[in-house]
Amino acid sequence: METVAKLAGPRLAGAKVVGAKLASALAAILAVAVALFSMRYLLPGWPAAPAMVAQNPFAWPWLPIHAVLAAVALLLGPFQFWRTPKGGRRGWHKVSGRLYVVACLLAAPSGLILAFGATTGPVSTAGFGTLAVVWFAVNALGWRTAVAGRFAEHRGWMIRSYALTFGAVMLRLYLPIAPLAGFSFEDGYRVISFAAWVPNLILAEIFLRSGPAGRVMTWRRVSQPAG
Repeated sequence: METVAKLAGPRLAGAKVVGAKLASALAAILAVAVALFSMRYLLPGWPAAPAMVAQNPFAWPWLPIHAVLAAVALLLGPFQFWRTPKGGRRGWHKVSGRLYVVACLLAAPSGLILAFGATTGPVSTAGFGTLAVVWFAVNALGWRTAVAGRFAEHRGWMIRSYALTFGAVMLRLYLPIAPLAGFSFEDGYRVISFAAWVPNLILAEIFLRSGPAGRVMTWRRVSQPAG
């Protein structure tokens, strides 16, 4: 039995790593797809938004501003956690990382404004409004720790940040599921205003607190400057 356990251990660990890589690749593909779709607001004539969103009294100009900035963050996010086999991408990480954080810091206030105009009521306002505030705070802390050279803390805040940014993907995945679960569109949207990001943040916290021995990395560790 001991021999079987010894043989099964590396195989199980290998399966977890493969599964984690596949999951992270799928997440990146979904993020890119949602981001590119959101970029439609850059097209001339401002393409029509869904009726419920268009009825938001703050939709113009805050919806296209929020959508495009969040799309930039969604596009850049996955690449912050990847590196070349030799770890030679610090320059790219600094530039794209700054762009990512700036996009988040600008998208969050516009998201907060849109939350106050949510047509599905105060629950949605609370859900998306809280997301906007937490998103801004997490990215501000990420920027601060990077400037201070506390790169391990910085990495943690950036993992939390992208977990919140990925709420844009979860929102779009949950919208068609809500009616299948018996929710009206309005009730489903109220639930999704929290469900799109709270579980993401909880999973990020579990990952960060699990310790190096318990981690199965979904992305490779970003190389940190020495000293």
